[in-house]
Amino acid sequence: MLTAEEILDLFRRTGALLEGHFLLSSGLHSTCYLQCALVLQYPHEAEALGQALAERYGRERIATVAAPALGGIIIGHEVARALGARFIWTERENGMMTLRRGFAVQPGERVLVVEDVMTTGGSTRETMDVLRRAGAEVAAAAAIVDRSGGAIDLGVPHQALLTLKIPTFRADECPACLRQEPLIKPGSRAGLQTR
Repeated sequence: MLTAEEILDLFRRTGALLEGHFLLSSGLHSTCYLQCALVLQYPHEAEALGQALAERYGRERIATVAAPALGGIIIGHEVARALGARFIWTERENGMMTLRRGFAVQPGERVLVVEDVMTTGGSTRETMDVLRRAGAEVAAAAAIVDRSGGAIDLGVPHQALLTLKIPTFRADECPACLRQEPLIKPGSRAGLQTR
């Protein structure tokens, strides 16, 4: 089992723990960003993280693992592989999260929703809603990192390998905005840009 300190060290070693002025996919601002793609680019690290999450859900009779695109795809696939489960993902179409590419779930199918990083839980909730409307039973949710310090309420049991309390700010309250520091948009919805 990986410890929280080992995971944080992994983020440091891979350059995935970034400092600056970031626009998160939630619309909030932060001076810290965890770029999971820089960790997950190494298949052996992705496999280890997936195995560590899967160990927490091995007794849950998970039939399918689902993840929101794009950030959750690699870790979701690794968790599914470790659980011996099927893997699917949701993605945005016309701004709405949806199942595409022929993916479907059976009524009552037990699904684990996996994300790379949760800040507010928005993408996870959207994925859960899509799956429930399709008839699935969302059994639990998981992430590599929970940036909320454990404050997210998803309405189902959820766990993260690393839980941190990283402050986030609305734009009108952001100290970095007040200092007029360039804003970086690193998330999967926006790509890496500055403004």
